Amino acid sequence: MYTYTSTEKRLTELKYLLEKKRTTELAELLRRTNPVDIVEFMEELSPEEALVVFRLLKKDDAVEVFAELDHEDKEKLQAGLNENEFKNLLNELNFDDMIDTLEEMPAAMVQRILRSADVDTRNLVNEYLQFPEDSAGTLMTTEFVEIKPYMTCREALDHIKKVGHDKVTIYTCYVTSPTKELLGYVSLRLIVTSPKETRIEDLMYEDVITVTTTDDQEEVAHKFQKYGFTALPVVDNTNRLVGIITVDDIMWIIEREATEDFQIMAGTTPDEEDYSKTSPWKLAKNRIPWLLFLMVSATFSSTILRRFENVIQSVIALNMFIPMLTDTGGNAGSQASTLVIRAMATHDVEPNEWMKVVPKEILVGLICGVAIGFIAFLKCMFFDKVGMTVSLIVGLTILTIVVLAKAVGSLLPMIAEKLGGDPAIMASPLITTILDSLGLIVYFNIASLIIPGL
Repeated sequence: MYTYTSTEKRLTELKYLLEKKRTTELAELLRRTNPVDIVEFMEELSPEEALVVFRLLKKDDAVEVFAELDHEDKEKLQAGLNENEFKNLLNELNFDDMIDTLEEMPAAMVQRILRSADVDTRNLVNEYLQFPEDSAGTLMTTEFVEIKPYMTCREALDHIKKVGHDKVTIYTCYVTSPTKELLGYVSLRLIVTSPKETRIEDLMYEDVITVTTTDDQEEVAHKFQKYGFTALPVVDNTNRLVGIITVDDIMWIIEREATEDFQIMAGTTPDEEDYSKTSPWKLAKNRIPWLLFLMVSATFSSTILRRFENVIQSVIALNMFIPMLTDTGGNAGSQASTLVIRAMATHDVEPNEWMKVVPKEILVGLICGVAIGFIAFLKCMFFDKVGMTVSLIVGLTILTIVVLAKAVGSLLPMIAEKLGGDPAIMASPLITTILDSLGLIVYFNIASLIIPGL
């Protein structure tokens, strides 16, 4: 029997109160519900119902919920809010969330909103909107705590109390010069636990890990994963502190990049929409180009079969092992390519380290190939009963194919990365298609060498 979780019970109760139009009880229950769960609840509602729920939320909860909604659900709310309501909502959002929202809006509405903003906000927004797509500048927020090296801990705490209420984080404070050059950082814990008259310059760490406004988001994500930070400072090309990126802003980048890699590895065009919200037509449209490309690529196998038609006709038994050989090659290549792609994504391996990776995979291929080839030889001899010669051909072919597949599967993603492409392209479907053709060439050439007269 299925048991509902407390969250599911809460969402069911919210839905019931909404349907019965018991708004007072609904507002009270929303007040006691986590904003993340409210987002999940609103995703299932019609635009009219979502607007009712949104207007019942407390201001702080409404801001947090709106920031967490995806583009489609934000559009549902935006259509129901009047211009003043929407402007007020934008003003309450964290700066990075406001930028994300403006980027998704029609240009005419953005211009209309900016015209009513103050000059400083308008200039700052325009600057942010000009950062390259997928750069660190598009992720950062200006809502961080900035302190000076000459401050004492007492002065720093007073400053944090004064400005900290509207900052994204106060746990790490950044030390800057009068020209906003980043000098170092200090944790709130260290400020609180140090003697009150200790100067910040005596406490700060000067070895600061930073990113620049033009750094790619993947590189930013890698630094978060490597160092385990909760926030990273963003500087311009003169080392001036212009913003910070917090870990919650980078988590969706990590998820998005992983999703894109999985989609490419599955042989489909990357799509940022959730699978459940994507229409069958769009899913098909994303898959057809890859299927057509792979189908055309597979014609090389037909060409190879025609080229060795005399070999197949002379030894009919060879034909029955083609699927086993091509599948083995494709699987071995996919194993190598997947592991290398993952190693490059985590920066465990760099593209220029192919001399370290390929020999290692060849050795792995030799070990696997000898074991699998020997088992294939025994299978052909005693189970398929095709004789010593054909069994030997199949065993040697599997050994050769596995070694070749490991080498090709590990090398191609590194070549793709070196040429500026996405290594994930060189995953299962494409690697399998390439190795099918190579496997057939190896198979029939080995057969021609072992059987005289072919």
